[in-house]
Amino acid sequence: MNVKIEESWQNVLQDEFEKPYFKNLVSFVKDEYNSQKVYPAGTQIFNAFQLCPFDKVEVVILGQDPYHGPNQANGLAFSVSDEVRTPPSLLNIFKEIKSDLGKDMPATGNLERWAKQGVLLLNATLTVRAGNAGSHQKKGWEEFTDAVVKKVNDLKENVVFMLWGAYAQKKGAFIDDSKHLVLKAAHPSPFAADRGFFGSRHFSKANSYLEEHGKKPIDW
Repeated sequence: MNVKIEESWQNVLQDEFEKPYFKNLVSFVKDEYNSQKVYPAGTQIFNAFQLCPFDKVEVVILGQDPYHGPNQANGLAFSVSDEVRTPPSLLNIFKEIKSDLGKDMPATGNLERWAKQGVLLLNATLTVRAGNAGSHQKKGWEEFTDAVVKKVNDLKENVVFMLWGAYAQKKGAFIDDSKHLVLKAAHPSPFAADRGFFGSRHFSKANSYLEEHGKKPIDW
């Protein structure tokens, strides 16, 4: 596991890398990659940061755990690799985008194109054992990703935070909605999407807010 992430994030998060919890986390994750099948690939653990530098962040979408099936996780929340079938939650996200903005369903569930436009697709936990959902929770990742959200909240202005489901809303509870736009809805999973994710129109709301603050809208 290589903790050298994209330079602007390296500068912002330097203090975190020095903390005992992070050193313990690195040790745990290294052991897991050496002894188990773990997702995503080691080179993609910090993909969200590589593709969306700190100074480029305009939108934050919080997920929970990486996908634990073969070839799915690529280091971006909700995203899958090009050749992988689009998972149900992501399918519902695309359905809402079509309803909200009239955009057709994309050919791939790979969300790198969002990340490159300034969408930080951040899972709370950045690694997982194959076939074992939640297996790397409570090992230090949550503390690290809380610090990431806090840095964006504290050091930037006019960022859109999309908090889908109770877990994301709890994780983002401290975000200052006087200087950022905080959008909340049910989780897009098939079990919850009908309870307020569909019809939330978060994508058009995000773009309107960005444009109001002189920023480019996201091509969802």
